[in-house]
Amino acid sequence: MDKRNKILLIDDDIDFVEATKTVLESEPYDVIVAYEGEQGLQKAKEENPDLILLDVIMPVKDGFTAAEQLKKDPQLSKIPVLMLTAFSSKVQETSIPRSRGFTLEAEDYIEKPVTPAELLARVKQYLKG
Repeated sequence: MDKRNKILLIDDDIDFVEATKTVLESEPYDVIVAYEGEQGLQKAKEENPDLILLDVIMPVKDGFTAAEQLKKDPQLSKIPVLMLTAFSSKVQETSIPRSRGFTLEAEDYIEKPVTPAELLARVKQYLKG
């Protein structure tokens, strides 16, 4: 029996987290949840997930900052990070400069809202390795 892939989902939107967790758990994935960046970094260190889904717009520590710190940590830098973003639709509401996204080493961007099929396809793509 293969080891189940472990996915860390970091997002401050509780409804989105619940819905996404349900979608991910329809596959044999273990899903760990954090509701803000600082907690997400802590859980990444404790759980050593196979993949991280990270929301961009969050209080305390935004996703870009969290991703930067993940990539700087030698223990965590190899974990693929997929940024979840409603950024293009919320660009007016946030103080985070859009250019931040392009300097990042995240493996991919997923625009919210994302269909379950699209989410699972993207996740699978990065878990093959």
